[in-house]
Amino acid sequence: MAVQTFLFASLIIFSSIESNHGATEVSLFTNLENSLEVTAKPTRVGVVWEAGKDIVRITWMLKSSAKVNDDAAFKTVEVKLCYAPISQVDRPWRKTHNELSKDKSCPHLIVSKPYDKTTQSLNWTVDRETPTGTYFIRAYGTDVNGYEVAYGQSSDAEKTTNLFSVEGISGRHTSLDVASICFSVFSVDSLLVFLVKEKKKAKLQQRK
Repeated sequence: MAVQTFLFASLIIFSSIESNHGATEVSLFTNLENSLEVTAKPTRVGVVWEAGKDIVRITWMLKSSAKVNDDAAFKTVEVKLCYAPISQVDRPWRKTHNELSKDKSCPHLIVSKPYDKTTQSLNWTVDRETPTGTYFIRAYGTDVNGYEVAYGQSSDAEKTTNLFSVEGISGRHTSLDVASICFSVFSVDSLLVFLVKEKKKAKLQQRK
C-alpha cells in the first residue's frame, strides 16, 4: 500500500512539474514590438571611449509612429549595453540568440527603472569593468511579470550604425601591470645588491 501511495504521489509531482514547464513563457526577440526610440551620443567614428572615464548620454522614449496605448503594458524599462557584430567575431560567448534568456549580446545592464511616458535621459559613465569592444545601446520595455514586450536600440536593425568603441581595462592587463611592477622592483633590488657587492670588493682591494 505504501509503495502505491509513493508512486501515486510521484506521478502527481511529475505531472505538476511538466505542467509548469509547459506554462513557462519564453521571450523571443522576433516577437517584440520595435516601439522605443533610443539614442546614444556622442558616437563619433574613430573615437575610442575609455572605460571608467568617458560618458555616454542615453535617451529613450516612445516612437512618434507608435499607436495609441502601445506602451500600456510597459511597467519597467531596462537599458543595456550590447555588443555590435564586429565584437562577436571569434567570440562565441558574445553570440546573439532569439530566445532572450539565452542571448549573450546584451549582458551589461546599465539601468532598470519604472517606465515613464515622457522622454528619459541618462548620463552614463562607461563602467570600468566594460570589456574592450564595439557597442550600441538597447532598451527593453517589460511588463508587470518582468517579460520583455517591446524594445528599441540606438543602431539600425543590422547593428552597423551609430556604434561606439570602448577601450576596457581587463584582468589580463591588470596582471601584466602587476607583473611589470614586480619585475621592476626585482630589477632595482638586484641592481642595489650588485652595487653593494662591488663597493665591498673595491674596499677589500684597497686594503690589500
